Amino acid sequence: MLREGSEIDLASKKYREIYSVMGIKFGVWKDLPDIEYVSVFKTKENKRVQGMGASANFSNEVYKLNLFYNRNNKIEVYLAEDISNAFENAKYIADVLNIDVFDATERVSKWL
Repeated sequence: MLREGSEIDLASKKYREIYSVMGIKFGVWKDLPDIEYVSVFKTKENKRVQGMGASANFSNEVYKLNLFYNRNNKIEVYLAEDISNAFENAKYIADVLNIDVFDATERVSKWL
């Protein structure tokens, strides 16, 4: 019922950190800082499922897109379960903002 995340409006170059309660979003739009690059990295997402007195933990690989600014500050903007979807969105964001893509999905990271 409660979700957290961020939204980015590339047309107006604004973003907001949102909290969604039962589908209603809360958050204040802010100007996007000077973004240096977009990073794609692989991580695990953990989920806990409960029902009928039992619970189970699951984890699956996901790909996160972060916008970095002021050297090490970041805005998390996208979560994908598919690597091609993650890179497709990273390249789109990079094109719109005229920045580079940093691939941190493997042991050896690289610029694209």
